[in-house]
Amino acid sequence: MDASANAAKLAVLIDADNAQPGIVESLLAEVAKYGTAHVKRAYGDWTGSSLKGWKDQLLKQSIQPMQQFAYTKGKNATDAAMVIDAMDLLYTERFDGFCIVSSDSDFTRLAARIRESGLTVYGFGERKTPKPFVAACDKFIYTENLTYTPSIPQAAGGMPRQTAQAVAGRLRDPGLEDLLRSVVEAASNDDGWAHLGGVGDIIRKRRPDFDPRSYGYPKLMGLVEAIGLFDVDKRDPGDGKPPVIYVRDQRYKSS
Repeated sequence: MDASANAAKLAVLIDADNAQPGIVESLLAEVAKYGTAHVKRAYGDWTGSSLKGWKDQLLKQSIQPMQQFAYTKGKNATDAAMVIDAMDLLYTERFDGFCIVSSDSDFTRLAARIRESGLTVYGFGERKTPKPFVAACDKFIYTENLTYTPSIPQAAGGMPRQTAQAVAGRLRDPGLEDLLRSVVEAASNDDGWAHLGGVGDIIRKRRPDFDPRSYGYPKLMGLVEAIGLFDVDKRDPGDGKPPVIYVRDQRYKSS
């Protein structure tokens, strides 16, 4: 992560009605990859019993609880309060991006509006999050990936059987193969080789919710090697710098 990314000023807004307190520590660690959280707020009706599990995390992580009474049964006033605050923060022009933590599609238009202003939107939610909200974000991180990030080789010994089977099944997904092959082709030069960093950039633009951790690998490199469809070339740039990684579809034939 470069210095400019770490310097990004972020506002973290949590819909406590649609998020679990157990993810907060790993959530903020993930946020730190993209910038510094200058604002951390969690929204909900704190007078009720449904959010009592949040208290310790609010204190531990210095998150400001934003009280919003449920005025009418069946209506979510929390969402409206969170949207209003987000727009107020947006108009201050103090931030480089927003982190919206919710699995609720009601924040789809908010995410789109923030992006229209040229700011980056990071979404965080469970896998059940509706696709329109996922697509409205620049990057969407499934909270299930924040709590467990095994690799496939470790799965047999340390991962529950059902989890290992689910991860292995996703690795064999034809959609994943098509995505990787098309992106490598789009990023490749005349020799068919594509810089892995460029591949990752294009994937994020096409699929905001793409995450190697969904397939059991913490990094894209591990996933590319495991899927077995690409040649990998680790080039030494010299001067003690880390290798530069290029990938090429094994079906490529030079003319």
